[in-house]
Amino acid sequence: MKKNKGFTLIELLVVISIIGTLVGLIVNNMASARARARDSSKKSSLTQLKTALRLYYNDYQAYPTASGDDIMGCDNDGKGLCPTGGTFSAGAGPTIYMRKLPANIIYQSSDNDSFTVKVTIENTSDPDLLPSQTACPDAAPYTDTEFVVCAD
Repeated sequence: MKKNKGFTLIELLVVISIIGTLVGLIVNNMASARARARDSSKKSSLTQLKTALRLYYNDYQAYPTASGDDIMGCDNDGKGLCPTGGTFSAGAGPTIYMRKLPANIIYQSSDNDSFTVKVTIENTSDPDLLPSQTACPDAAPYTDTEFVVCAD
């Protein structure tokens, strides 16, 4: 009597379905990790922008004004448009406050003594989301995906 060596069709299907399930779980988790990494980068950029705006305030005794969602704080006089993705710099030197302005931000400044900057993040369960919004109540209401920094 000859015995066949190998796997049955059922055994192969079970193994393939288990591998497929594991791959699906890993790919989904990697996509979530990428979204969290993008959010972390956006939050870091806003924190750096807050520092740059404070430095600007030290030089001009006022925060830049807003034009739509853009910052009006560049050029020789410190009142020109600062292009998104461009350098935030002003003065005759010029003083460079930030080498690359973050994209997709919303800058608001109703007076020259305060500002609010918002960016939309992907992770609605981010633990920094609600504390950032409660620290900056002046520009509320916020959507459930807006991370905010403001003048202290």
